[in-house]
Amino acid sequence: MSTRAQQYAATVLRREQLSEHLVRLELGGPGLAGWRSTDVPDEWVALVVPGQFQSRYYTVREHGPARLVVDVVVHEEGLVTEWARRDCVGETVTVSEPKASFALPAEAAWLLLVGDLTALPAIARITETVAAARPEVAVRSWVEVSDDPAAFAAYLPAGADVRWSPPPADAPSALADVVEAIEWPAGEGYFWMAGESAQMRAIRKHLMRERGLPSAAYDVMGYWRGGAKRQPRAVDPGPIWRAGKAAGHTDEQIWAAYDAAREQQEQR
Repeated sequence: MSTRAQQYAATVLRREQLSEHLVRLELGGPGLAGWRSTDVPDEWVALVVPGQFQSRYYTVREHGPARLVVDVVVHEEGLVTEWARRDCVGETVTVSEPKASFALPAEAAWLLLVGDLTALPAIARITETVAAARPEVAVRSWVEVSDDPAAFAAYLPAGADVRWSPPPADAPSALADVVEAIEWPAGEGYFWMAGESAQMRAIRKHLMRERGLPSAAYDVMGYWRGGAKRQPRAVDPGPIWRAGKAAGHTDEQIWAAYDAAREQQEQR
């Protein structure tokens, strides 16, 4: 039987614009007192922002006692984008318990990291973690960003071996081409990659068919879908959420009110 992930209320303590499309949010408060990290460097949490019911997933860039930091990529539109673009300090969000998948084999002599801006927080944290725990592992990164790479001069650890590239003008991403051009090191290693889902599917095929890697030697995750447009809702959840909170209703009661409003709309 599946169980719902534990959820925690957190307050936005600080907002910082790191680059044109990357915003840092520091979350904290007593509601996070019970939150515990997996200590796996690509761990992520589900984030629900005010006025929304649906969650979006973000890498935990940093964490401490009753505190965590997430770096949010802001697009032209999106559930979290519209909220994160404005001053949200002092507002309350909901975060889930973390999940993670990075699993560097004990025998790995090298690590290749590939991703776009959505993957950069995980790439940075993985690089830091491996440098501290496994300094003998050679780490190389390839990152595709539309922002000026100079904005990330201090984002990755000093001396990090990283190659920056812009996304193509006529497609969401070209990371599949980047990976196919990599000169792979000899010996045992690990490949980690995250980004646009279609690119990730192409890379999985490349790793299995061309590189012949066993499944334990790589982790490839689709973080977002290119070309996917936000679908307008028949019922706007924002007013229902705000009214429910103002009335002191529980999340379950607000969900019920939203479902009832949707059913009423569908019957018209």
